[in-house]
Amino acid sequence: MTERITGPWNDPSLSPDERAEALLSRMTLEEKVSQLGSHWEMRQDEEAQGEVAPMEDAMSSGKLPFAQEIRDGEGHLTRTYGTVALSVAEGADDLRKRQAAVVENNRFGIPAVAHEECLTGYTAYQATVYPTSLAWGATFDPELIEEVAAAIGRDMAATGVQQGLSPVLDVVRDARWGRVEETIGEDPYLIGTIATGYVKGLQSAGVIATLKHFAGYSASKAGRNHAPVHMGRRELIDQILYPFELAVRDGKVGSVMNSYADIDGEAPAASSWLLTEVLRDQWGFEGTVVADYWSVAFLEKMHHVAADQAEAARLAVSAGLDVELPHTGGYRTLPQQVRDGLLDEDIIDRSVRRVLRQKAELGLLDRPGFEPDGDAGEDWQPRIDESVELDSASNRALARKAAQKSLVLLKNDGVLPAPAEQLDGKRVAVVGPSADEPRTMMGCYSFANHVLAKYPAETFPHRGMGLPMPTVLDALREAYADSEVSYHAGTPIMGEADQSGIAQAAQAAAASDVAVVTVGDIAGMFGAGTSGEGCDVEDLRLPGGQHELLEAVLETGTPTVLVVVSGRPYALGEVADRCAAIVQGFFPGEEGGPAIADLLTGAIEPSGRLPIGIPALPGGQPAGYIAAPLGQNSQGVSNLDPTPLYPFGHGLSYSSVEYSQLAVSVAEVPVDGSFEVSAKVTNTGQRPVDELVQLYFGDRVAQVARPVKQLLGYARADLAPGESAQVSFEVHADRLSFTGVDYRRIVEPGEIDLWVGPSAEDLPLAGEITLTGALREVPGERVLTTPVRIIG
Repeated sequence: MTERITGPWNDPSLSPDERAEALLSRMTLEEKVSQLGSHWEMRQDEEAQGEVAPMEDAMSSGKLPFAQEIRDGEGHLTRTYGTVALSVAEGADDLRKRQAAVVENNRFGIPAVAHEECLTGYTAYQATVYPTSLAWGATFDPELIEEVAAAIGRDMAATGVQQGLSPVLDVVRDARWGRVEETIGEDPYLIGTIATGYVKGLQSAGVIATLKHFAGYSASKAGRNHAPVHMGRRELIDQILYPFELAVRDGKVGSVMNSYADIDGEAPAASSWLLTEVLRDQWGFEGTVVADYWSVAFLEKMHHVAADQAEAARLAVSAGLDVELPHTGGYRTLPQQVRDGLLDEDIIDRSVRRVLRQKAELGLLDRPGFEPDGDAGEDWQPRIDESVELDSASNRALARKAAQKSLVLLKNDGVLPAPAEQLDGKRVAVVGPSADEPRTMMGCYSFANHVLAKYPAETFPHRGMGLPMPTVLDALREAYADSEVSYHAGTPIMGEADQSGIAQAAQAAAASDVAVVTVGDIAGMFGAGTSGEGCDVEDLRLPGGQHELLEAVLETGTPTVLVVVSGRPYALGEVADRCAAIVQGFFPGEEGGPAIADLLTGAIEPSGRLPIGIPALPGGQPAGYIAAPLGQNSQGVSNLDPTPLYPFGHGLSYSSVEYSQLAVSVAEVPVDGSFEVSAKVTNTGQRPVDELVQLYFGDRVAQVARPVKQLLGYARADLAPGESAQVSFEVHADRLSFTGVDYRRIVEPGEIDLWVGPSAEDLPLAGEITLTGALREVPGERVLTTPVRIIG
């Protein structure tokens, strides 16, 4: 054991800054750099086939064994629980041993930060799988997502984990991109508010949240993973960076992760403008920047902006990237680069100071029983509760609630709801490959799809899902216990478009009173799925033979309820008119099957709304509703119409809602002033409704091309039949600001259109204000949100 040195850094009565500074002053250069590295013990399970990512071997060639890696300490431990299938007890034992080794092998007894993935819940064996991020967006409910994140955080903290690699704040620009499922949608305000709720929830449990991918990743050319981003800085600032700024300023997030894609040739991992000037100097971020896995190595291997790993490391740390993940590579060269005069030690100190301050805040520098002038105290040990139930009853109830709130009713001709008594004694044909496959309910960062997918079911059936996972078919058979429920998959999701089972499925539908057709995706990694990281697509046609299956069922004339469970929106324009009802779910998680049955039977009210538009045709992709005039339908100039079939914000209920009495508090507003927009919403139907009231604005004339309309605020109003509510939005002029022609953020005098309604294309109420005064520059901190009041 290395001789232990204690000091003021062990004193919890001092501020984190004081403790970090005291420790930094005593460290050698190697000890400092050790805090900027990481170790991933990529255990080789004999039953596993393949790796999580195809670049693991190529990018891990220089990785040191654990005992050598921790000689002077360690910054992070990567995915102790999330690499192979370990029980809590097994993972806890491994983490304890590794943390003990890290503590023993550095003079100051500093443990590592243990981080894990947590995009659809804690990515650990037998942990609750919640709806994926795109489903969060569909809830339009930051408070619910904060509650979900808090539950995830509590489970992570109970198992000794200090940091989670979530949420994703990428703004969707092309739905062909495989990682659309990981995003929250296409609107920056929705993304920013939902993600900030997640950050607050996770960090309330003592687990650092990590914003990713900073920035521009989702705008990659042709929707290809890791492809270049061709985007002007104005759009980057106004659309892509906004959600990150909100989560930094309002959410007080503790960590940020860089993007892989280069923007106009500049790799974010080496961008001082992004990682220092914007993130820290402009927004005041004080946490740590961690590398997306292997992104330091990518500077040499993929971007070709560095000649070798030493230069890649120098570029990254100089730009403001503090910690190299998932293991130490190029950063190992930093001490020698300082000695050779290639790098100023102050740059190293800058990053180490941030890491140590964060470790102090997490309690990782504490020594139980430490007295400044007395006993040195005992070494830090991880607090792990091996009795924690990672899929508790309360977790499952919350997962069910989130799934229910995320489902979107796109169309309904009256066939829904269909309660059990309505179908008693009748024949229900359940058709489609996703109805009896539990993996189709989960995103690519769920443990089952991310790790257990390496264990083929036909070879290792004992692995299973790791936890109970009722399917849509299970739930419908339970709901319609007195009906004759048949099932035919018809065609697979993956592989060649095998249509051999379609005729039999269509025959079953023809002989039934109603058909429920389930189609969509199965998530995977790097081509092992139809959605997920590295699973990009050529167009937005349903995968495999699912379109042909749906067409065959529709040809029978049997009333058809289409249920799409997917990680991205698919083109439905060729079939929507012939469907009796359409339900969209975005990987609703382990309770997704029962939640879908709840919606179809009317046990719950539909409340989800689209966080991204549904295209009409596979190639006529909407570029996002937030587009300048030239991005909208060109009215004859082009033969391609990008108008979505179902727009952003769309979603039906089982009731009807009337919008009336729009009121704008003032006609003229100073460029630094505020105004209120209010509207009355009334439930005119026979069932309760959870209505999403949406406020949009448009700038009539501006010095640069501006979006025709953009979400300014939203609010949920729970209304009983016949009940009304007054919904009021308090809007500051900062919310109307934009990046002008000279790249200054400004509020420009002029006319602003305002609309209120249930979707971006259904806006029955219209008003306006005039911004008055001289053009105003908005430097630094500004108002980023629109407060809401609901009366009634």
